[in-house]
Amino acid sequence: METKQTVVIVDLSGRCNQLIARSVRNLNVYCQLVGDNAKIEDIKKVNPIGIILTGESEGEKAIEAEVKTIGVPVLDIRDIDVESKQGVKTLKAFLYKTCKAKGDWTMKAFTEAMVAELKEKIGDKKVLCALSGGVDSAVCAALIHKANKDCLTCVFVDHGLMRKGEPEQVVDVFGNKLGMNLIHIDASERFLTKLEGVNDPERKRKIIGEEFIRVFEEEAKKIGAVDFLVQGTIYPDIIESGIGSKGLVKSHHNVGGLPDVIDFKEILEPVKDLFKDEVRKVGIEIGLPLEQVNRQPFPGPGLGVRCIGAITRERLAILKDADFIMREEIAKAGWDTKIWQYFAVITDMKSVGVRNEVRSYEYTVALRAIHSIDAMSAQFVHLPFEILETISRRITTEVVGVNRVVYDITSKPPATIEWE
Repeated sequence: METKQTVVIVDLSGRCNQLIARSVRNLNVYCQLVGDNAKIEDIKKVNPIGIILTGESEGEKAIEAEVKTIGVPVLDIRDIDVESKQGVKTLKAFLYKTCKAKGDWTMKAFTEAMVAELKEKIGDKKVLCALSGGVDSAVCAALIHKANKDCLTCVFVDHGLMRKGEPEQVVDVFGNKLGMNLIHIDASERFLTKLEGVNDPERKRKIIGEEFIRVFEEEAKKIGAVDFLVQGTIYPDIIESGIGSKGLVKSHHNVGGLPDVIDFKEILEPVKDLFKDEVRKVGIEIGLPLEQVNRQPFPGPGLGVRCIGAITRERLAILKDADFIMREEIAKAGWDTKIWQYFAVITDMKSVGVRNEVRSYEYTVALRAIHSIDAMSAQFVHLPFEILETISRRITTEVVGVNRVVYDITSKPPATIEWE
């Protein structure tokens, strides 16, 4: 892709880095985040038009002094609220007046440049796209399809951790409606067997990530001579998987969860520099159906990160039913287009209740609904109590094994969107 103007954000704490990065991108200037362990030589290679400092760090004075030797404008934003009018004004002035930014970061320009880059890189070689059905992998598939549709094979792996009815929907949309070359693999037993007895969320993510790769490798051998694996990694995945000495939030299955040895010549990640809202804009630019572009975000590990503790087939079935009821009732109430993301979580906690006039000891299900733009920060949704009451009543009545429903009213930060 052609060289674009870049601002480097040096993150010294990991607290507000995503918010600042999004603010810069919203002003049509491309930026990259680096941590407090970044080397000055590497920052120089980016040839930044400006540098922004954010956070607290033990070595911040030394880093600050080194950064100033690069010879480009530096903005210390540690005491500035970038969401306030004054903060936006200060940031805009720095970018456009001090750094002389051109404002060339647009999704139209990105789409055109990425398609051209992929066309040149791929040539007539075979490409396998890891299609989950979500907007990230869908946009990746569409970009490859635009570059060279004849080289593309999309593989949808059902790992048994999809929502109720979702595998059938993915096959219908991409195979039938969009006409992509799609292979559907039911690997649910394989994944669930690997996950038996695993409690640690990081371990679960890594198992899921590695098993995905192994399935794709096996499928690639059947196709023959596949050079590239395409996956929908986005910038928040990279950030949360760790930048800097204290940056890790959680390993994403397609970043920190990848195995060390992969039997592909190269992994293509067309949208790895984009935030979620930017990915959606690219989807519109490239002509994906709006219902696909606006599809509710769903994590790669699927319900595996919404089933707290060890995953069992029984608890997974409970979660699928509870989640289906929640989605159905929110849609009935007309709130499905008002909420960015909503889902159910089955906890590993049981509590005493009453079912059929006798004592029960069953699971607690948590409901979560959030507003967000790019998944970097989120606010819980003030759902009407009438909707919550209906969902709770239906779950505790229709789903055997649940006698208590709670609503998560925690924003991000301090929580993450998913529970694991």
